[in-house]
Amino acid sequence: MRYPKFLRENGTIGFVAPSFGCATEPYKSAFDNALIKLKGLGYNYVLGPNCYADKGIGISNTPKLCADELNEAYVSAESDVIISCGGGELMCEVVPYIDFDRIRAAEPKWYMGYSDNTNFTFLSNILSDTAAIYGPCAASFGMDKWHDSLNDAMDMLRGAKKSFSGYDKWELESLKDEDNPYAVYNLTEKTEYKYYPDSLNNEAKISGRLIGGCVDCLVNLLGTEFDKVTEFADRYADDGIIWFLECCDLNVMSIRRAFWNMKYAGWFKNVKGFMIGRPMHYNEPMMGLDQYSAVTEILKEFDVPVIMDLDIGHLPPMMPIISGAKATVTAKGNNITVDYDFN
Repeated sequence: MRYPKFLRENGTIGFVAPSFGCATEPYKSAFDNALIKLKGLGYNYVLGPNCYADKGIGISNTPKLCADELNEAYVSAESDVIISCGGGELMCEVVPYIDFDRIRAAEPKWYMGYSDNTNFTFLSNILSDTAAIYGPCAASFGMDKWHDSLNDAMDMLRGAKKSFSGYDKWELESLKDEDNPYAVYNLTEKTEYKYYPDSLNNEAKISGRLIGGCVDCLVNLLGTEFDKVTEFADRYADDGIIWFLECCDLNVMSIRRAFWNMKYAGWFKNVKGFMIGRPMHYNEPMMGLDQYSAVTEILKEFDVPVIMDLDIGHLPPMMPIISGAKATVTAKGNNITVDYDFN
């Protein structure tokens, strides 16, 4: 696995929009404010041509132009790291135009984003053996006062920490809108992790190599020419795999189908454990199926720890995760720590 160089002091951040750009409110104002805040911390920035674009369907521009922006930013010497402007809907259509051969041959560079950006963070691991960061997109850094999770994301980009922990409370309903683009997280819910099987007694320790992202995106890649997941699992069999997964638009039935698809495609080969984030459709059971049994009934045969309702994904705050990295995950009660090993 290739690990990029970390963001240096007074370094340059490149921004790209292979999914949505920051063209509409509240994202435009939030992004503008994020640039001001990052500049105030001493960082320079380079904007890709699609950062404020709204010319595509579910993405900032045509798939080809979105990929061109990403390809050029990745190999460019102008920026030290890359942060995606936002998530979106159809970055899967960009994937065929991403030059993974060129990226694999280039000096590795940190790329950070989540949600639709799974199409790059995950495939960077699988196709290019290059680590990436599943973490907040650019507009999040425009909030009035950064939550600890945003400081953690910057510390991860800077290489200032190798150990990251979860948070006490989370947001069910956002206060961010067109009239309040800089809103801080509305932390009304207490963090409560779920452990499976019950024999874990609310604690677990898992070591392995982290891969994953947004399930909505992952199942679209399944069975395509970009699906080299079982080969990846074989390549890193000695480490074992820790899957980190979270869902956006999927209801509980869709979640169950998605996990079934991944299971029978062989994706969970050499699995050591699962870290599951809170789904966007939180606490919305259907026909006797809830968000927990949708996952655990499919995964129980692997007999590995499954930790759920973690700070990963669409219901903030989110722990930044280095996708592709070796790590040890230690959880007890409502506390979790991820320690990274870059050897």
